[in-house]
Amino acid sequence: MVTAYLQDTVLEKHERFNKEYKIVDMKTGQEKWVHGLGGLRFDENNNPIEMFGTIQDITDRKQAEAERGKLEAQLRQAQKMEAVGQLAGGVAHDFNNLLQVILGYGDLALDEAGSDSVAGASIKEMLRAGNRAKTLVRQLLAFSRRQVLDMKDIDLNKVILELTKMIRRVIGEHIDLNVITGHDLGTVHADPGQIEQILMNLCVNARDAMPEGGTITIETENVRIEENYCQTHAWAEAGRFVLLSVTDTGHGMDEMTLANVFEPFFTTKGVGEGTGLGLSTVYGLVKQHRGTVEVYSEVGKGTTFKIYLPLAERSAVTVGDKIEGPVPRGSETILLAEDDETVRNLAKSFLERSGYNVLAARNGEEALEVFKNHADEIDLALLDVMMPKLGGKAVLQRIRETRPDIRMIFASGYSMNAIHTNFILDEGLALIQKPYRRDVLLRKIREVLDGE
Repeated sequence: MVTAYLQDTVLEKHERFNKEYKIVDMKTGQEKWVHGLGGLRFDENNNPIEMFGTIQDITDRKQAEAERGKLEAQLRQAQKMEAVGQLAGGVAHDFNNLLQVILGYGDLALDEAGSDSVAGASIKEMLRAGNRAKTLVRQLLAFSRRQVLDMKDIDLNKVILELTKMIRRVIGEHIDLNVITGHDLGTVHADPGQIEQILMNLCVNARDAMPEGGTITIETENVRIEENYCQTHAWAEAGRFVLLSVTDTGHGMDEMTLANVFEPFFTTKGVGEGTGLGLSTVYGLVKQHRGTVEVYSEVGKGTTFKIYLPLAERSAVTVGDKIEGPVPRGSETILLAEDDETVRNLAKSFLERSGYNVLAARNGEEALEVFKNHADEIDLALLDVMMPKLGGKAVLQRIRETRPDIRMIFASGYSMNAIHTNFILDEGLALIQKPYRRDVLLRKIREVLDGE
């Protein structure tokens, strides 16, 4: 190509040589990029008599340009994934409202038909299907990272076992999945949705490392890290932890890859096969849970990710009967603010059938107007987190100006703006997740009304 360029441009057109091209270093065998700049001098008969110019090694610049191009492509892909996440969160939020209506009116229909009737049996099957759909939506929201952070004491074994079926579908039939749950596993304080996201990301990463098949092993156990261990392992922190390990029999990672494995946008996958955000997301979520993640790998032998989550410190509680008894009724006045008409009508029906007086509002502004007219009558406000005109947080602030001690419950379907709604849990306010069942709502209301 360079020879043809010389012939056409320099010899025939008498133009200057200005071209970037690759050469091979004969000493090292490495390819290098160079920039050639120069030309020829001709005599009166147009015969070349002298060559002049420079050749500059531009390998570093070319590599930097290639790396920048790769990063820009990854950024575009990440932006597309963010858009997909927003779409997933928005769709799931709307679907949660639909499920709220399906499950809610299903409960009312079951009361009217009777649990032992033929119609009752059909309604119960409908409710079971609705609850399965509720679980799928929750998992979708976990992947889109649009859920309200809901930290609670959880059994890690239970979370893993409930997610196992979905993991098997994702990794494919060519990969075996082994789950080894630790005995008498300690309790951790965590967001179940984020733990699911961590586990799913690690399993997808393991799957991609075994294109020809292999084995993924998920294991939990109780561990104690001593002070002397911390002295030789900078990442470690002394204490008692639950250890979650995910091991694959894939191709493993070399030292360079291990050094960058948690870096955002770092990926060893081909174009279009990954954003490089999966493991950096895992790292961020583990840190949010005050945990630690370590990775061990050898080329050709596989990889193990070890996640240490601190044990939850809990006070002893009295063990009660699993049967909760009849659903409590009440006679208090409740301000209900919900922008979805079908969900609002359903919640109003739940409450009025249980003896409560309900003042309903379609949005935040209307809720404030209702409160203004009935401030002394309202015992509790049930507010949707995201509403037109004014959201739940703004309504809370305005109401507190008049009634700082008013009882509040917030309802959330994990909307795509939920990243702004962590005030609920940060301030220790009551939260009920949509779609909620009638009995769950009524018990939550009595819990808040009767609490200190």
